[in-house]
Amino acid sequence: MSSRLCNQYGQPHHDVAHSRREFLRRSGVGFGALALGTLLGQESGHAIPAKVAHAAAQAKSVIFLFMEGGPSHLDLLDPKPLLNKLAGKPIPESFNEPITAMGEKGSPLLPAPRTWKQHGESGLWASEWIPHIAECVDDLAVIRSCWTNGINHSGGVCQMNTCTNVAGRPSLGSWVDYGLGSANQNLPSFVVLCDNKGRPVNGPRNWGSGFIPASHQGVRINGASSEPIANLHFPKDHDAERQYNKLAFLNAYNRDHAAQHAEESELEARIESYELAFRMQAEAPEAVDLNRESEHIKNLYGLDEKETEVFGRNCLMARRLVERGVRFVQLYSGTGSKWDSHDSIEKKHSALCHSMDKPVAGLLKDLKQRGLLDETLVVWGGEFGRTPMSEKGDGRDHNPTGFSMWMAGGGVKGGQVIGATDELGLYAIEDKMHVHDIHASILGLLGLDNMELTYNHGGRLERPTINEGVFNKKLIGA
Repeated sequence: MSSRLCNQYGQPHHDVAHSRREFLRRSGVGFGALALGTLLGQESGHAIPAKVAHAAAQAKSVIFLFMEGGPSHLDLLDPKPLLNKLAGKPIPESFNEPITAMGEKGSPLLPAPRTWKQHGESGLWASEWIPHIAECVDDLAVIRSCWTNGINHSGGVCQMNTCTNVAGRPSLGSWVDYGLGSANQNLPSFVVLCDNKGRPVNGPRNWGSGFIPASHQGVRINGASSEPIANLHFPKDHDAERQYNKLAFLNAYNRDHAAQHAEESELEARIESYELAFRMQAEAPEAVDLNRESEHIKNLYGLDEKETEVFGRNCLMARRLVERGVRFVQLYSGTGSKWDSHDSIEKKHSALCHSMDKPVAGLLKDLKQRGLLDETLVVWGGEFGRTPMSEKGDGRDHNPTGFSMWMAGGGVKGGQVIGATDELGLYAIEDKMHVHDIHASILGLLGLDNMELTYNHGGRLERPTINEGVFNKKLIGA
């Protein structure tokens, strides 16, 4: 039975609220339903996430340091003496290069003229391009055997974010938010920061929610700006009550429209974003205010140097966010595929390494001294590596068949190398970890089983790693 009533703004209500849930949704124009929504999950009819881990969690949050464009493992973390020995010669026929996109056929091998040293008690190797990260190797698990299906940037970035090289699936951060929920209702659970005003390959799809509710998508903020979150502060002539009333008025229209289109999660997400924005106006200004940090800490991240300031600000912002309960923070270094070095790799990689090395090391050291590294998983890597063969004489092409990433904190056993590539660094040959395995391992460290975390999409149970992927227990020393 329905009854045509009017709300306080003179709008018609077409149905009387017949349940306590509907009453709370309408009371306070939706704001009163926030706590209920947290407790009861979504109302979509799909599988409701447990919001608790499937197993004991090693980590509470993730900071993913994404080197967009593909950093060269051969010049950073995976020394290959044979590469320098055979420099200028064609790749040996025994390698049977199967992917023609990886360097021109017959391209000579390009040397990696790095100075390599062993560091820390573990004796892990690192080149002179990352001297600050080298100081932290005892906290790193270097995975030298990563591989992916994406041979170009669009497919590679898409797969490293969503587990497939075809667009349309939820990003890893969205799955984490869906599976664990928010640890701070006044801040987004999934935040993205880029190191320039550019647009990453694929844009917002990299942090999109795909087919799971749009409320789980990432929120991009600008860490390099004096106002990282646009329009965060009240207008000069507004106070909290007036702002609340404006949002409530807008929410009334949105709720009435949403009631007629329950299948459209984008509108529900927009409504939730307005409600979150209102709550953020109380807590977020403090969370993103780097002026509250001491000069010592700012300098630790490289804020005192022009070349490291931007990524340093983002790394410091990431620490402040996870410190306040944000689940997943992704930082783009070289936004817009700047790590892509088909030519002039010496110049390009040298500058990018300098811009991120000190900030990343500062992040690891700061998390550790605050007792946060044990509960914060830090992941470093790009969408693929680079070939041992040369391109354009002084560059390297994309290499999806073997490259390096590292993880630290969050229960990871540091000071170890997992897997290996061949003698030239072209193929992963030992303990191979596909992107599915990388994502499964990240989820596993958060206490989420990649095969148990499901979402009912169109009558089919979907999983974050597409029914594949294994948690590599070597990461925790098992």
